[in-house]
Amino acid sequence: MRKNVSILMTLLLMLTIIPSAFAEKAGAVKKNPVKYQVPASVRNITKENTYPNSTQDLPFLQPSDLTKKLIKTSRVKIENPDLIRMLNESSINSTPFALGYRAIVYLGQWPLNYESAETSPNWEYQKINTNYFDNRGGKVPYQIKYVQEAQKIVRGGLTAKIPNAEDVKKMMLLKAMEKTNLPLAFETIIGSGTKNDHIYNIPPNRLGYLYAYAPGVNEKGKVTYGEVYLMLKGNRKFIVIKNVTSQGIGAWIPVQDYVSFGFAASERPR
Repeated sequence: MRKNVSILMTLLLMLTIIPSAFAEKAGAVKKNPVKYQVPASVRNITKENTYPNSTQDLPFLQPSDLTKKLIKTSRVKIENPDLIRMLNESSINSTPFALGYRAIVYLGQWPLNYESAETSPNWEYQKINTNYFDNRGGKVPYQIKYVQEAQKIVRGGLTAKIPNAEDVKKMMLLKAMEKTNLPLAFETIIGSGTKNDHIYNIPPNRLGYLYAYAPGVNEKGKVTYGEVYLMLKGNRKFIVIKNVTSQGIGAWIPVQDYVSFGFAASERPR
């Protein structure tokens, strides 16, 4: 009898420990590390920028009901906003006398989707400015602040030539913005006279250099192409993709209205 009670107590103890262990494991899974955290040396200059950059607005285009039905019939995923827009603008009327009706409409070769493999921020993507002060004759620290000396245009782009480059850039930009939650654009401008109030102290008998960089994101992945056909058979409407190919591609995309700072003090000129 005592043996049975002992076994029962052991089983109850195991049932108490196992759920808590699973709960701890589940809790650990939920705690995902924060990605693409902006370093303290990087500051938002949207308000201070003397050149007002237009916001890069590339919302996910909502397909119409007809487009949704057509996309579902495709064996290859369709995400290209321009192709979706064209399908949205299409109108196909059904008729009760369509029995035996058949038609094939060639819509062209399109980049159908982009699959992101890696998204890596480079907070010092491109140097845009250097502020300098010689405090070698000074007896007290000198305070220096960032002032953009000349207007700077920072451009990104694809790392290789590829068909339908503009369509591919849009898809890559959408994926990178979704993953990083950063204001990205293939071109951003920092206006002359743009300032930041953060102070850097140059010690006596030192030269001070305040470097400013435009951050950027390196996006890498795979784009899938295919020839798109709209098939009409009676009252049925569906999409057929032929000659599907994939190609690896990368891009550099600047972060809009952000500046990364680096400060150095030395005895000799750099």
